[in-house]
Amino acid sequence: MDIGTVRVAAAGPAAGRRREQRGWYFYDWACSVYSTSVLTVFIGPYLTSVAKSAADSDGYVHPLGIPVRAGSYFPYCVSLSVVIAIVVMPLAGARADRSGRKKPLLALAAYTGATATTGMFFLGGDRYLLGGALLVVANASIAVSMVLYNAFLPQIAGPEERDRVSSRGWAFGYAAGALVLIVNLVLFTGHDSFGLSESAAVRVCLASAGLWWGAFTLVPLRRLRDRPAAAPVAAAPHGWRQLAATLRDMRGKPLTLAFLLAYLIYNDGIQTVISQASVYGSEELGLGQSTLIGAVLLVQVLAVGGALGMGRLARAYGAKRTILGSLVAWTLTLGAGYFLPAGAPVWFFVLAAGIGLVLGGSQALSRSLFSHLVPPGKEAEYFSAYEMSDRGMSWLGPLLFGLTYQLTGSYRDAIISLVVFFVAGFALLARVPVRRAVRDAGNPVPDRI
Repeated sequence: MDIGTVRVAAAGPAAGRRREQRGWYFYDWACSVYSTSVLTVFIGPYLTSVAKSAADSDGYVHPLGIPVRAGSYFPYCVSLSVVIAIVVMPLAGARADRSGRKKPLLALAAYTGATATTGMFFLGGDRYLLGGALLVVANASIAVSMVLYNAFLPQIAGPEERDRVSSRGWAFGYAAGALVLIVNLVLFTGHDSFGLSESAAVRVCLASAGLWWGAFTLVPLRRLRDRPAAAPVAAAPHGWRQLAATLRDMRGKPLTLAFLLAYLIYNDGIQTVISQASVYGSEELGLGQSTLIGAVLLVQVLAVGGALGMGRLARAYGAKRTILGSLVAWTLTLGAGYFLPAGAPVWFFVLAAGIGLVLGGSQALSRSLFSHLVPPGKEAEYFSAYEMSDRGMSWLGPLLFGLTYQLTGSYRDAIISLVVFFVAGFALLARVPVRRAVRDAGNPVPDRI
């Protein structure tokens, strides 16, 4: 019995494995609403407006006495959340692998994030410090929870089915995002008829994402099951020491590390586009909140089909080639975004359509491809490194975006600066021999990869 058979056998009979897969999909259904409604649509423009209301006459706020341009406050908060997550994720991943108890840690991370998101209801007036703190906690929590969630994938799906399972998970997430955004759009555009101010409507939308996240997390917690640890439980190093230990271990798998480096770079660009697109649309293009919600809704709807469609392309051409094609599309889309005319929502919708068609597939196939490169028994530990740049948790991209805006005062310059992530990521991924990387990780090689 080879390693791949052992991994699938650990999931139990086929019926039980399918039950776990369906439960696994529902964590994407639960937490993707945060990524969509909170991070992509509402919190960026709203927190920026709150920071501007608290700014001095020169347009600066002063958290901890540090002068920060109000327009840069949101991306800086995203970057800070990732620095915190980098400390926590490897520790949580190593603990999960050593103890075999992923579910309790997943529950802790998920409900910490859901609680912080629900607390955004109280963000109003000039409470930019409260908003930043809640954003940092929620962002760091979803990063940690995704480490544990992704680590289940090699245990519940065999090598030949991981592209399909991963793509369906992303499709579930985008479907949930679209559903909740429709409700958000109705609430926001008709806030007067509901007796709410525009600010109150935004805060209700933010808090409802936290409630949704917490409620649907119950499904995967009921259906997924923990496996015995591959190694005896031992005390794990803390924070940066655990990250260093994980990276030292990866040095023995240089091709896995090479793929991870490529992924961290190009996904940093993807996540920054996602998290900063609404700020770009509102501040640079002068588009209203309703237009931004509609554009993101279009992204969600098309991303469902895009994720499933690119999953089929991967079965025909391999995941690596399909991802490389998506990076070319990302580069062209971002370049087009630089030239979008202000006050022209139609062109913003065209841009959103392009993003939606490649967004889900590029993320889903990256996750499934990486799962083939993880040594058995180290799923959560390796996915902790993977997750550093996933789900809007990138730090270098928002930092570059914020610094470019701070130095130039132009969101167009900030958005075009992100092209470097896609070009560099393409170049690095193209050099990775993925079939040899799978063998070196000790896993069976699928027919197409």
